[in-house]
Amino acid sequence: MVDLIPREHLFGNPTRYGHQISPDGKRLAWVAPYEGVLNIWSAPLDALDAARPVTRDRRRAVDSFGFAYDGRHLLYVQDADGDENFHVFAADLESGEHRDLTPCPGIAAAIVGMSRLVRGRVLLALNDRDARFHDLHSVDLATGERQLVAENPGFLGFIIDEDYVARFAIRNRRDGASETLIRDGEGWKPWLTFPPEDARASGAENLDATGRILFCRDSRGRDTAALTRIDIASGAVRTIAAHDEADIGTVLHDIETRAPIAYSVTHARRRWHVLDDRFRDDFAFLDGQGLGDWYPSSRSEDDALWIVVARADTRVSEAALYDRRAKALRPLGSARPELDGAPLVPMHPAVIRSRDGLDLVSYLSRPLDADGPGPLVLLVHGGPWARDSFGFDPMHQWLANRGYAALSVNFRSSTGFGKSFLNAGDGAWGRAMDDDLLDAVAWAVSEGVADPKRVAIMGGSYGGYAALMALCRNPDAYACGIDLVGPSNLETLVRTIPPYWEAMRTQLHRAIGDPDTEEGMALIRARSPVYFADRIRAPLMIVQGANDPRVKQAESDQMVAALERGGVPVTYLLYPDEGHGLVRPENRLAFFAWAEPFLARHLGGRCEPIREGEAAGSSVQVVREG
Repeated sequence: MVDLIPREHLFGNPTRYGHQISPDGKRLAWVAPYEGVLNIWSAPLDALDAARPVTRDRRRAVDSFGFAYDGRHLLYVQDADGDENFHVFAADLESGEHRDLTPCPGIAAAIVGMSRLVRGRVLLALNDRDARFHDLHSVDLATGERQLVAENPGFLGFIIDEDYVARFAIRNRRDGASETLIRDGEGWKPWLTFPPEDARASGAENLDATGRILFCRDSRGRDTAALTRIDIASGAVRTIAAHDEADIGTVLHDIETRAPIAYSVTHARRRWHVLDDRFRDDFAFLDGQGLGDWYPSSRSEDDALWIVVARADTRVSEAALYDRRAKALRPLGSARPELDGAPLVPMHPAVIRSRDGLDLVSYLSRPLDADGPGPLVLLVHGGPWARDSFGFDPMHQWLANRGYAALSVNFRSSTGFGKSFLNAGDGAWGRAMDDDLLDAVAWAVSEGVADPKRVAIMGGSYGGYAALMALCRNPDAYACGIDLVGPSNLETLVRTIPPYWEAMRTQLHRAIGDPDTEEGMALIRARSPVYFADRIRAPLMIVQGANDPRVKQAESDQMVAALERGGVPVTYLLYPDEGHGLVRPENRLAFFAWAEPFLARHLGGRCEPIREGEAAGSSVQVVREG
C-alpha cells in the first residue's frame, strides 16, 4: 500500500518559491513563510543565510513583487482579503521604510513597467479617475510623487517605450476586433487591426530599444500565432518565427536591444527555440540538466545570472541560479522539500480526439498501484482562456495518492493551440465545451483507466461553471462534483463584472452572449446552470469566497437556493476572508479536509484523517451540509 502524503505537504505553505535576482545581480528575493504567513524575503547573493523578511504581513500572503532598477527598492502589490483592489508598495531595502505608492481607497492598481532608463520611477496603472479604465502614471519610488503619462479614454492598455512614453494604445472594438492605435499629436489614430477571429490570439507585444520596431503575435493569414516584427515607419512586416502545432509562447528579449533572443512553443510539452546564437550554448546546457519543462524566471541586468525554475512532473518547483559565464547551476531549494522521497506519480501527456475532430491536449496521472479501471476525477481549468500544461501538479498528486486517476483536458477555447481552437469556444459554453469533457471521460473509459460509474468533475472559476453545467446536462455521467468559485448565472456574471473589466466586455459577450439582446439573452439562459439545478442528481460541493469581485457570492447563493428548491443535496462552504480562490493556507487545508472525505464517500478512494489543528484558524463557514 502506497503511503498517504499529508495534505499539508501538498497544500500548506511552501518553504520558498518565486525567486528573483536584483538587476545588479547582488541580491535575491523570494517568498517564504513569516510567522505562518507567506511574505517576501531578501538576502545578498553571497550571504543567503542572512535572509530577512522584507514584508511582515500576518494575515494574507504577499507574493507578487519585483526589484526596481535603482538598486534600492523592491515593489510589491497587495489587496485586502481577496477583493483585488491591489495597492502598489515600495520597500526601501536600506532603510526598511515602506511606502504605499497608490494611497487611494477603492482602486485596483498595477505595475506596468520598470525601465533601465528611468531608474528612480515606476510606471503604474491606476483607475482612481474612472473606475473602468486605468490611466498611466510615473511614480517616484522615494517620494511617491506621481505624474500623469497617459489618460485612458477606454483602452484595454498601452504599449510604452523605455522613457515611459505611451506610443501605442490597444482597444477592443464592438465587432470583436482588436485595434492598435498610434499616438497622433495629442490624440490617437488607428494603425493596426486584428480581425475578430484573430483578436484573442494576436496583439502588439513590445517595442525595441530604438522605438522603431514593434514586435507582435500575429495569427492573421494562418491558424497559430507567429512572432512578427513591424517597421513602424514603413509598416513592413516580417515573420520571425512560427509553428504549425501551437502558438508562439514565452518570448525572451535581449535586455539592451529588446529584440527576441529565444521563444518557447508548448503543445504537449514546452520546447525552446533560440534566435540569437550568443545564447545557443546556454539553452543546450540547460536542456541537458534534466529540469523538465524549465523556464528562466528572472535575469540580472548584465544577463550574466539567471534564475531558472524546473517544471517536471515529479520535481517540485525547484529554483536554481544559472551563471552563464561559468555554465553552472547553483540550487536554491525546492518549494516543498517535505515531498522529497514521497510516492509521487508521473504525468502522462495524451492527445484525445473530440467528436468533431479537434485534438484535446490532456494530462493523465494514475495511482502508483493502478490496476485496471478505477475512479477518476476530471479537473477543469479556469479561464476559460487559459491552459493546462506539463509539470508538478499538487492536485494530480493528491488525487493519485488517494487512489484516483486525475485527468486535465485542454478543451476548446483553451489558449496556445491556434485561433480556430480558441474561437471554437465562442457560444459553446455548456455545449461543445462540455462535449469535449465528455469525450475525455469516454477516452479514459475506453483506455481502461476509468470506471464509468466512479467519475467526478471538479474545477475552479470557469472550471467550477463547467462542473455545475456538466451535472445539469449529463446527470448520469458523474458520481459527484465540486465547484470552486464558479458562476451559475451568466447574466449576473456579465452584469456584475468589476468596473475595470469594461474594456473586455465585448469579448465576454462574444463568448457567452450579450444580455442586452434577445438572442444573447436566450443563449445565456440556455447555458446558465441555475435554471437547470433540478436536473442534478449527483452530490455537489460548492465553495465560494465572500469577497470575490469576479464571481460574486450571489452566484453560489442563487445556485444553492435553486438546489434547495429542487431537493438536491449540496454542501456549501463560504470563506468570508477570501476572493477568487483560496489564498490563506488554513483555508486551503480546510477545503481539502472537506473535499477529501466527500470524494471518498462517492468514489471510494482513500482519506487521510483530519489531524488535530490541521486547519486551525480557517474562516470557513459551513452554510449547508448535504
